[in-house]
Amino acid sequence: MDTNKTTLGKSYDPVPIEDKWYKKWVEEGLFKADETSAKPQFSIVIPPPNVTGSLHVGHALDNTLQDILSRTKRMQGYEVLWLPGTDHAGIATQNVVERSLAKDGISRHDLGREEFVKRVWEWKEKYGSTIINQLKKLGASCDWDRERFTMDEGLSRAVRKIFVELYNKGLIYRGKYLINWCPRCQTALSDLEVEHEEKDGKFYELSYKFADGEEGGVIVMTTRPETILGDTAIAIHPRDEKNRHLVGKKVIVPLVGRVIPVIEDNMVDPEFGTGCVKITPAHDPNDFLVGQRHNLEQIQVIDGRGIMNENAGKYEGMDREEAREAIVKDLEQDGTLLSITDLKHSVGHCYRCHTVIEPYLSKQWFVRTRPLADAGVAAVKAGKIKFIPEQWTNVYFQWMENIRDWCISRQLWWGHRIPAWYCDDCGEVTVAEDTPCKCAKCGSKNIHQDEDVLDTWFSSGLWPFSTMGWPDNTDTLKKFYPTSVLVTGFDIIFFWVARMIMFGLEGMKGEVPFRDVYIHALVRDEKGQKMSKSRGNVIDPLIIVKEYGADALRLTMASLTVQGRDIFLSKERISTYRLFMNKLWNASRFALMNLEDADVNAVIEDKYMRLHDKWIMNRVSEVSAEITRLLNGYFFGEAARLMYDFTWGELCDWYLELSKPALRGDEGEERRKTTQAVLLAVFEDVLKLLHPIIPFVTEELWHAFPFGTDLIEHTSWPKMRVDAVDRSVLEDMSTVQDTIRAIRNLRAEAHIAPQQMVPEAVLSVQDDAKKLLLKATEDQIKLLSKIEKLTFEEGSGKPDKSLSYILDNVQVYLPVGDLLDVPKEIKRLENELAKLEKDIAKSKSKLANEQFVARAPKEVIEKEKNALSDNEAKYARIKENIKSLAD
Repeated sequence: MDTNKTTLGKSYDPVPIEDKWYKKWVEEGLFKADETSAKPQFSIVIPPPNVTGSLHVGHALDNTLQDILSRTKRMQGYEVLWLPGTDHAGIATQNVVERSLAKDGISRHDLGREEFVKRVWEWKEKYGSTIINQLKKLGASCDWDRERFTMDEGLSRAVRKIFVELYNKGLIYRGKYLINWCPRCQTALSDLEVEHEEKDGKFYELSYKFADGEEGGVIVMTTRPETILGDTAIAIHPRDEKNRHLVGKKVIVPLVGRVIPVIEDNMVDPEFGTGCVKITPAHDPNDFLVGQRHNLEQIQVIDGRGIMNENAGKYEGMDREEAREAIVKDLEQDGTLLSITDLKHSVGHCYRCHTVIEPYLSKQWFVRTRPLADAGVAAVKAGKIKFIPEQWTNVYFQWMENIRDWCISRQLWWGHRIPAWYCDDCGEVTVAEDTPCKCAKCGSKNIHQDEDVLDTWFSSGLWPFSTMGWPDNTDTLKKFYPTSVLVTGFDIIFFWVARMIMFGLEGMKGEVPFRDVYIHALVRDEKGQKMSKSRGNVIDPLIIVKEYGADALRLTMASLTVQGRDIFLSKERISTYRLFMNKLWNASRFALMNLEDADVNAVIEDKYMRLHDKWIMNRVSEVSAEITRLLNGYFFGEAARLMYDFTWGELCDWYLELSKPALRGDEGEERRKTTQAVLLAVFEDVLKLLHPIIPFVTEELWHAFPFGTDLIEHTSWPKMRVDAVDRSVLEDMSTVQDTIRAIRNLRAEAHIAPQQMVPEAVLSVQDDAKKLLLKATEDQIKLLSKIEKLTFEEGSGKPDKSLSYILDNVQVYLPVGDLLDVPKEIKRLENELAKLEKDIAKSKSKLANEQFVARAPKEVIEKEKNALSDNEAKYARIKENIKSLAD
């Protein structure tokens, strides 16, 4: 046999194999997509990792799943485009470069905007490809010639185009609004960029005196006494009867003496505190909306650096924490502060630097999201986009239906600069795709561009179509848009998925950006904890690839993926799946040693096939169809585990063992040739089915077999090897396997060494068809049970001193009188029986405990029930065997 010149070493070493084949795939253009192809299309755009990023386990999972789909579809005859790229990551990248400059005592302001942006581009060119190279190590089969960057010229043009279109439609506007502001990063943040954490805080109870000198005052509660200086009203709920008498009165703001009104507004919760709420429109998002409804003054007392400003009076120049302490002290002294109570409350932090955010009144650019969100909801309701698992559909609806206008301007230098120019002479704002040379209104050349850049997610929202050449109507768009599926984590459904849907429908005139959205779960450690550097439980995929190989990591990730369930990952699990590579390698070596003279064109004739040959051909056909169904439904874990179980548990443990006599020539030449042909057929399909999950080792093994010189992905996906799965063959083989397992179990219970030959096993068979079957497969039963003689009991009764096992219409006996010290064995079995009694009683007690059944997870209860059932069956069998040995 010509094995394509690839000779397998004695052991599997992933490093040279993975480097060799990735280089070969790229050289052969395996990953390249062709717009002119007549094949049906399958396309995915990679969720672009941050250019600052390094591969983490989340990336490894995300890209493994995308790669499985891409490789499968190539073999199924699709023209596949998996389009890669990276995100410019505005705040993250600017922070990295600023920290680098700070080491040399330089700030971005020392350099100026133009020079700083130039430095960031230099950093990007030097370090920006790190994560792309890491994805290649994982085996990602992206079309690397099409790699995009969210700030390359084509995507920048798309950003300007959509901005101008939305502005002209009134869907982008500039307005003064209370936004989330990071004093450290000096930029606005969207609601999604604010992370809320439970913190210890204080509740301050204050009394605002009546302006007319009336006795008493209005009592309010606040967690931020430093904002008192910006209060412009007190509000109560319109239906709050206990405080209704206060409406229309005026009170004095402590420390500043400002007279403010008591008003009514539905925002107030009458059951919270005293039912009276101080209103600070410039420093609280809810108060801002109340202020707009009642035309209240907006008094800003904290600036963008978190420092008290000129409106703060004597507190000017203090930072907000320092001011809080000083103000509380002064409120205590003048009797305004009535009490301080400890509380736990949610505090917003910047997602990037974790500084406490400040609600900040500022002129910003916004997307008017309601019309876009309505279109996005309608598209999903119409079935144009499907979420998998389906549970995420309602999560998407809830967020879209409660969406607020999106603040898209960021006070950064790195990013897409907002395409708006202001006239210094007449104040006109010109929004344009190309840089204007003069004011559109007055013709003045004294114009300057907006200093702000766009939120990173603005350009990311255009990713599915901007990467394919939009706004031009390119051949790539015509062939590959909409994309087939988006694979991503649940944490960016709102950040990214929803925005792609909104922008896709708008930019592509009603066409959705993708048909399916597959949401995978979070990768946690083996205890179910989130991975973090502080916990010390982070698993670095690059270290794993170096230690165990990319295939082992990919198989682990795929096998642990279950829709809607987090992945609990550990090095031990990866090590276990690494053993599968060894098993597959050694099985292939065994097959190849017996295929040296095989006829690759041999036709498998039914008359020379035995039961186990027919069984494996039916099973590989059945598995091929099931793997196809599972991958089409995004059941990655079920597909990976099926291939693992079939390859190890059926092909290796059963068929290869049963094929050995024929391969040795013990059953004649025709049987040897037939077995060789079956082996070739099964290994061809197994390697193809495993390839999308573990591409490196399967490619290496493929070229050791006589399957031609083509790469696996240039061959077709496996088809059925039989016209229809023969259930009778599967049932017959199951009977033979059950019989062998029964004998093996009896051997194990008798503590007979696995390799020790046993003189005899006896079968009592009540069904004539089964008796014929077991007699026809007698040599296979003896082979795998390690018994010298198989006797069929013909009414002589149960053999003396034998252990028994009951199957459906088959009683299995293992005479052990001459093999064991029978009294000693009975004593051992009695001890085991006593232990089982305790285990059974313990399980029954647990399951009878109502609290346990009510509180324990379903899988724990199910595990306990199964343990009880298994132990009760084992108990009955041991009792029977004690009786049998004692007779």
